[in-house]
Amino acid sequence: MGGWGQNHRRKPATRVWRRAGTLCAAFFVVACATQDSESAATADLGQAPQLFSVGYRDIADIYIQDVASADLAVAGLNSLASIDPGVTVSRDGGWILLEIGGDKAASLSVPGRGDTEGWGDLTAAALDLSRRRSAELGAADPEQLYEIVFDGMLDKLDKFSRYSGREEARDNRASRDGFGGIGVRIRLIDEGVRILSVMNRTPAEQVGLLDNDIIVSVDGDTTIGLSQRDVVRRLRGPLRSTVELGILRDDEPGPLSFQVSRAHIVPQTVRYARFNGVAHIKVSGFNQSTALNLRQTIRRANKEIGPDLSGYVLDLRGNPGGLLDQSVAVSDIFVTDGRIVSTHGRHPDSHQYFDAEPDDLAADKPIVVLVNGNSASASEIVAAALQDSGRALVVGTSSYGKGTVQTVLRLPNEGELTLTWARFHAPSGYALNGRGVMPDICTAELEAGAGVDTEQILDRVRVGQYPLSRTLIRRDLAIGDDNGIAAFRAKCPASKGAAGVELEVALRLLQDPALFAKAIGTQGATTAQALASPPVPGIQTQ
Repeated sequence: MGGWGQNHRRKPATRVWRRAGTLCAAFFVVACATQDSESAATADLGQAPQLFSVGYRDIADIYIQDVASADLAVAGLNSLASIDPGVTVSRDGGWILLEIGGDKAASLSVPGRGDTEGWGDLTAAALDLSRRRSAELGAADPEQLYEIVFDGMLDKLDKFSRYSGREEARDNRASRDGFGGIGVRIRLIDEGVRILSVMNRTPAEQVGLLDNDIIVSVDGDTTIGLSQRDVVRRLRGPLRSTVELGILRDDEPGPLSFQVSRAHIVPQTVRYARFNGVAHIKVSGFNQSTALNLRQTIRRANKEIGPDLSGYVLDLRGNPGGLLDQSVAVSDIFVTDGRIVSTHGRHPDSHQYFDAEPDDLAADKPIVVLVNGNSASASEIVAAALQDSGRALVVGTSSYGKGTVQTVLRLPNEGELTLTWARFHAPSGYALNGRGVMPDICTAELEAGAGVDTEQILDRVRVGQYPLSRTLIRRDLAIGDDNGIAAFRAKCPASKGAAGVELEVALRLLQDPALFAKAIGTQGATTAQALASPPVPGIQTQ
């Protein structure tokens, strides 16, 4: 999940570079020769001690496992070899040794294990010295160096922990929280920038911009030759500021001009389509507006379809996740009681339990949830909650298996650390990490072209072969049991494409009330029994 989870506030850090004499005490003489004179490199990296100290502290406090700062420092600094292969860093007892071009450059005294400020100062000093002694590193942008070192450090952690530099972090925050913009989705074309869609209730809609309009100029400057990022930067800006757009439109003889006042835009993650009496709701991610937009969409479907509404397809295929609180809020739209999800990690605050409130906006209408191998994180929370509660049938293939919670922490350079700090558990107790959500009705054979068609899948429901057994679906597997997880997932291999077969199966189920009732009835009977005394998840680290 782009990053999601808890937000942590921190007191402003006030640490500065140690004086040159203090730094030199930790170096061999060869490393101190250039410390008496200030350089552009030092000025550029003036934020480095504070930045790295905060990074080490966050990892020590938040990360799901206890990791030695020394291991992180050596890995991070060794990654500088991606720019200058002559840089090598190693540890020898109480010293961190830095070599550049085969020459010993410095020995830095190892701080105490819990001295995150000391490790930050050491990392910054080694980076500064490397820039002074290496022409390649000296020519590199400081932000590039920060990214390289943090990437090297985080390679020691799990694959979902990562560093985002200033620009990427700004984009991430915009996706999560919104931004000042006009409310359009765009794509570059030869003639300029095509508007793929205009979001509802946005400035773009209010001034009359239309799907397929072509933006040929922004504030008088042509859009031809601009990159996607350049166009995005020009369209975004402070709230209530204005942007002038030149527009080409079919059936218009010449360019049109629009003055658009920017507003707070949160990317749209919920889309709706009607298939006769079935409301197909596609959720592509979980940002701060997802649950609200889903509620609005359900009300819209109820109004448009009316008494002919036979059920909902909640389509989570390809949904990579997002904000934890939004996955809970989305689940709570449908689930009326009991546990939605729990999280457990090393940090005391990571042990959290989320329960449903007694309301069902879908008014107990049948629900089918679609998942595939790219349904991850927050989308897996929703699928597992609706499945375990007996509120929905899950159709598709095994989901991704990203059963961990990440928390996003802002750094002094306006970058971000995304750190794994907990694992989440389905209502019945099993941990999703690695194993994912097993669907009630598996379409893997159908997607693989194994001679199985939609009717045969439905026949398996009719004869009781589907839904799959609760014992299988709720099987808890030990963290790190790669063989067991692989065998489990092989029961319904993950497909990463959003093929039409899952939707076809879902629509057929919802259009046949008796068949859906048979499937959900079988599930519901075993659900109540399984949830009567759910296992208490153990706190496991590896």
